[in-house]
Parts: sequence; C-alpha cells; structure tokens
Amino acid sequence: MAYLTKGTGPILVTGGSGQLATSLAQRGGPRIRIAGRPEFDFADPETLKTILEQVNPVAVVNAAAWTAVDLAETEIAGAEAANRDGPAALAALCAQADIPFIHVSTDYVFAGDKGQPYVETDPVSPQTVYGRTKAEGEEKILQLCQNAIILRTSWVYSAHGKNFVRTMIAAGAKNPTLKVVGDQRGNPTSSDDLADAILSILDLIEDKGWNSNYAGLYHACGSGEATWHELANETLKYAAEHGQKMPEVLAIATADWPTPAKRPADSRMDNRKLHNVFGIQMPDWRSSVKKAVDRIFHPSPD
Repeated sequence: MAYLTKGTGPILVTGGSGQLATSLAQRGGPRIRIAGRPEFDFADPETLKTILEQVNPVAVVNAAAWTAVDLAETEIAGAEAANRDGPAALAALCAQADIPFIHVSTDYVFAGDKGQPYVETDPVSPQTVYGRTKAEGEEKILQLCQNAIILRTSWVYSAHGKNFVRTMIAAGAKNPTLKVVGDQRGNPTSSDDLADAILSILDLIEDKGWNSNYAGLYHACGSGEATWHELANETLKYAAEHGQKMPEVLAIATADWPTPAKRPADSRMDNRKLHNVFGIQMPDWRSSVKKAVDRIFHPSPD
C-alpha cells in the first residue's frame, strides 16, 4: 500500500464516492480529504472556491468527471461543465494558491487508429463528446496552471463502485454464457494502482519540492494490454477460484454491440514517461485484476 509519508497538510481529492477517490482515501491515510456533491460541484463554481478555503490543501487531486460516455452524447452541457470548465476553474484556483494540481484524464482523447500504443506527444483526436470535453479540459488546465500534472488512464476497475470487473462477476454468476466485445484493445487499470501512482508523485513533490519538469501530460494505466473479452475471461477465471462457476465467454465484434458513443478500437497507451520522470512502474493488469477479484469475494482492509 502507498501512504503519504513525507509532508504535512491536507490533500484535497474531488470525486466523492468514485472509484479513484475511494482508493485514494483508503490508501493515502488521514491527510486525504474527500469532497463531493453537493459541497463540491462543478455545476456550482462557488463551491470550488469555498472548499479550497475550508480545507486549505497543500495539493489537489481532481478525480471528479462526467464518465457516462454514452449519455454525454446528448447531455453535452453537463459533460462540458464536468470535464472542461469545472476542472479549468479548479486549476486556476490552484495556480492562484501556488499548489500542485493533479488531474485525471482518459484514453478517449485518442481516435484509436494509431496501431500502436499512444505516447504523450501524439495529437489528440477524440471521437466522442466525452473524449472531446476531456481533451479540451486538458488544454485549458495546462494553459491556466503551471503546477498541473495530467494523468491519462483507461479502463478503470476496482473492488468497489460500478465497473466492468464487478459487472462481469455479477453477470457470470447468473448466466452460463456471456458475450463480450473482443475487438477493442486497451490497458485495464486498477484504481488502487492509479491511487498509488498519485500518492507516489505527491510524496516525491513533498520530499524534493516542485520541479517545473513535473508539469504536463503523462500516461498512467495498467501495464500490458487486453481486449474486453480477455479482461472478462481473466476476471471470471479468478472468480472461479472463489467457487463461482465459470461461464462460457464469447467474443463479439463492436458492431454487434452498438452504443451511442464510438469507442476507440485500440487506445493502448505507453507509460514510459511516467517511469522516466517519477520512477513509477504501473503493475501488470492481470495481477491487479486478481487482487480486485479477491477483495470482491473477501472484502478486507488492504
């Protein structure tokens, strides 16, 4: 487990009861202060300033976002407020306070047609409202805050909250056969692993002081790659170790599972910059999925 050990003062984490905020609260110790609606709401900009004044943090981690990818296609204003305008306003407040701002973004800023893992210098080309609003949020944050670190992640799951791994376990318990998309490729990421990476960055900043070289974009996702079908198979294999019957998992094409928002066919990302700058090696997704499944069947403190 990562744990904030170097400095003092609260770390403000937005995102309420979301997966990453929960992981940060569980793993970061008593310095983590979680904020969520209604006391913190991107739709109400005044709450941003109020919560910063109340907490007086030494750093802010923004884990709040509009993540309903399909709904964003029609609820455009809500997605823009949560993914672009709100985070930009929060970044500006952090700039005024001269404190680090860590913001979480997504692989959906890419089209998914490169054919190999994306690096941070690749141009963005979002294909959805969700991806566009996240890309625009990135741009605004970097313009407004010199102390901003943006971590793009992907396919986030955990032992808590609503996510693909938990959905597959629940579906596998009820159905002898499951159909899962097998032609989309990416990097499954444990929210615990992402939280540990963020805590390690914060520890380094508190130990060494802020370095202007830290600012900018990074990819922070599980090491290794998978399709959704492979992730489902791995999840259910580990669930079978806990006595759940293994269903048959059939791979289907994206065209057979139409959605309002177009998913990237290949959104794999390269984590090397994260390792080169911060010394962080993201764990292999298979080992992290096993840990998550074990905790789902046997919940206990990490």
